[in-house]
Amino acid sequence: MSTASAGAADAPDPRPDTPPGRRFEPDLRSMTRITLHPIASPMPLGFFTVAIASVMTGCLQLGILGPGARVAVALCVLPAFALQFLVSVLAFGARDVIAATLMGVFAGSWLAYALVMVSGAADGPRVLGVLNLAFLCFGALMTAVTRAKRALWLVLAVSLPRWAATGLAGLTGAEWLTRTSGVLGLLVALVAMYAAFALMLEDMRSEEVLPIGRSGPAHTAVEGDLAVQLRNLERQAGVRRTL
Repeated sequence: MSTASAGAADAPDPRPDTPPGRRFEPDLRSMTRITLHPIASPMPLGFFTVAIASVMTGCLQLGILGPGARVAVALCVLPAFALQFLVSVLAFGARDVIAATLMGVFAGSWLAYALVMVSGAADGPRVLGVLNLAFLCFGALMTAVTRAKRALWLVLAVSLPRWAATGLAGLTGAEWLTRTSGVLGLLVALVAMYAAFALMLEDMRSEEVLPIGRSGPAHTAVEGDLAVQLRNLERQAGVRRTL
């Protein structure tokens, strides 16, 4: 036993340049394999959900649906939380942190709106007004990082004035701001529906059919060849050792 130990101790280091105290590790690059599990894009579902929920809330703000419909509208909007939360989870799985973050926050906003409206909580409109102004700040920051992903950017750009109008309407109670928010809600619905339809056509035909104005890395991800797609792959999350 002692002889074997001595022999192991006297064996030469297979890599003389290895620093003392560090365990020798072979080059594993030739044995490394990367397996991809692609999923369908969840963004059309997310955008269609934004569109439908915005139509419901916009019609309530415009007076097309009377005040007695508040609870019914809230119950119709409540499923938007579940659908957009699903989109957020799938977007994280697809390694799209911007879309995942945006859809996750949208999901939280629909849940908060539905719960406040259904419960009839005291001072609910003012609380929702502050919440919308907080979303305005969030959206302003997100527009700075979503410009290349033009579909997301367009939905955000139209949502910003709506959040501002809704927030101020909740705090001041001004009827004209409520009406303005309703009109902007219908505009958000139109933009989101266009983006969803364009992305669905693109996925079905494997090419851009309706323009959505991608640029930079987002354009390269769709139009670039395989060599471009694999560039800097070793630095991606799930491939590098630590985050």
